[in-house]
Parts: sequence; C-alpha cells; structure tokens
Amino acid sequence: MFFEVLSAINDPNQQANISQLEQIITSVKKLASSQGVNPHQMQSMMTVLGGALQPVLQQKQSQFGAGQLASMLGRTDDASVLTSIISPQLQEQLAHTVAQKTGMQASTAQAMFPQLLPIVMQLFNMGAPTPGSVGGINSLLSVFLDSNRGKNTDLGHVMKFAERFLA
Repeated sequence: MFFEVLSAINDPNQQANISQLEQIITSVKKLASSQGVNPHQMQSMMTVLGGALQPVLQQKQSQFGAGQLASMLGRTDDASVLTSIISPQLQEQLAHTVAQKTGMQASTAQAMFPQLLPIVMQLFNMGAPTPGSVGGINSLLSVFLDSNRGKNTDLGHVMKFAERFLA
C-alpha cells in the first residue's frame, strides 16, 4: 500500500503531497510520544488498527457505496463520523487486542483512538481525487478495501516505510 501512497503523491489528479505525508507521520509520532508509546508499539498498533478497520470499512462500503464512504472519511474533524465507523464497543475490543499485541495498557490504546483514527482517515484521503478531476476514485481507499491484497494493506508497514522515505 505504501507504493500507492507514492503513486498518489506523484499523480496530479490525486490530493496527496509530501507535506501531507510528513504531517501524518509527525502527528503519529507526537501522539505516541505524548502517551509514552515506543515506535515498535506504535507500528504494531497501526497494524492491529488496520486489520480491524479493513472489514469494518468494507462493510460500510457495501452498505453506503464507495462514494458515500469516501465522503464520510473526508470529514475527519467530525467525531460522530468516527464513532459511526468504529463503535465505542469495537474501540474497546480493539484496545484489548492492541494491548495483547503490544504490551501497552488497553486504556492507553483506547485513549489514543480519538486522535489516531482521524490521522488514519487523513492517510486514506491522500488518495482522493483532486477537485475537478474527472471520474476519479480514491486509490488508497480502494487498495485498502481490496480483500485480495490483505497482506499489502498493513498500516504499520505504511508508516514504517513512510518514515524511511521522509528521512
């Protein structure tokens, strides 16, 4: 999926740019640092989060359609959109899974979700078509939702490779 991020950056018909990627990586690092989460734990958390988001977003796409889902994800500043995508109950389950996989406290993981989910949505929105482009689709979201590419959609790896790319 990281190669899709690079493709989106290089495509003038998509919204992605280097400064957006830098902002996303910086936001993830600041959030992790503020919660005392080390880089390895953060990468694992992103992997778990992506694994949980994929089936939820696939179901939302089936329910609402690709255009409506992309529109919902574009409203990253609206907390109600985030809770409609990932219910508080799912966030709690996800926090326990993150705790098991990373060794961090479930309460820490759960406290990070309200800030982390909008960052992930910003990442997906990098693949959105630029205003005025004809027939554009959100390539990053499409790749992420393609269940045949499950191993290529690890958000932890996307973050790791993005950090290396920006270094």
